[in-house]
Amino acid sequence: MQALLCELRPAVVGFHFGLPPLSVIEALKDRGITLLATATTLAEGRAIEAAGIDGVIAQGSEAGGHRGVFEPEKGDAMLGLFPLVRMLVQALSIPVIAAGGIMDGAGIDAALAAGACGVQLGTAFIACPESSATETRRAWLSGAHAFETVVTSSISGRPARALVNGHTREITSMDVPDYPRAYLVGKALASAASSAGEQDFAVCWAGQGAALSRALPANELIAQLDNESRWLGRASKIVE
Repeated sequence: MQALLCELRPAVVGFHFGLPPLSVIEALKDRGITLLATATTLAEGRAIEAAGIDGVIAQGSEAGGHRGVFEPEKGDAMLGLFPLVRMLVQALSIPVIAAGGIMDGAGIDAALAAGACGVQLGTAFIACPESSATETRRAWLSGAHAFETVVTSSISGRPARALVNGHTREITSMDVPDYPRAYLVGKALASAASSAGEQDFAVCWAGQGAALSRALPANELIAQLDNESRWLGRASKIVE
């Protein structure tokens, strides 16, 4: 993968689940690639800065999908987005990007007001027609399922936030293999259940703001976010 990235030279490469060896970081930086990495604590943020990474993604506990904890076997502080952003902004000299539970312009403004230089949205785009989400997942985002999420290791072997369903309820109490073995088995289980007409074992990563999802085309959603955000609108006027 390192060789591929060095050959293609994408503008940005992001790291999750910790940091790669310094040799990988240096090889990518030598090719002019901007590097980002996820932090869930101040200690992780400091390690990211010390490694020479260009920016840090502050992943609050509200975020959907896999937690970026460096060493999950040692526990997870589960810091919310805003305390985490404030800690990182005050302690680090590199840019901080906020991620976790941001679904609309008000959320964007709150994150920027807390000191973040930008935001990262994921769950907000799942309902967009351009995403590969299944019809079941889209239906859940617009119904009662969207109001309840849980962080579980039962799906993939690493902590991740998902919508509560049969998979998270019935397998959480079981011992599961490490990531990614459990993930491969979980996907097979979801596929087998779906073939049998049972959709309650689908893998549905989502953040705590899932109920705020809007089923708009991606370009319309981005325009809507821009219109809702006072900070983004002000920045546009400054550029003009």
